Amino acid sequence: MTAMGLAAGIPLASGLNLDPGSLIGWILVGLIAGAIAARVVAGRGFGCVADVVVGVAGALIGGFLLHSLFGASGTVGFWGSIVVAFIGAAVLLAVLKLVSGGRL
Repeated sequence: MTAMGLAAGIPLASGLNLDPGSLIGWILVGLIAGAIAARVVAGRGFGCVADVVVGVAGALIGGFLLHSLFGASGTVGFWGSIVVAFIGAAVLLAVLKLVSGGRL
């Protein structure tokens, strides 16, 4: 996906559109959501780059889950993107923790 696609927002599961603004906004959302989720699930952060990756992956997972489970649709702004990304990142880390036998 190009930076232009990120700047326009990412429609997830054909209903929920996360739109924090720009590529810098996505990095910031990923960092915040990934860092919070890592501390809640694992008890510690993983570093800036890993927190960003977890947060952005969490945004994709969270958008998919919210749309498929609850039928959520529409556009959320910066703060809504952080909430959705946190939910997805926490789910991602919880699954990884289960698969790795608690060694996260």
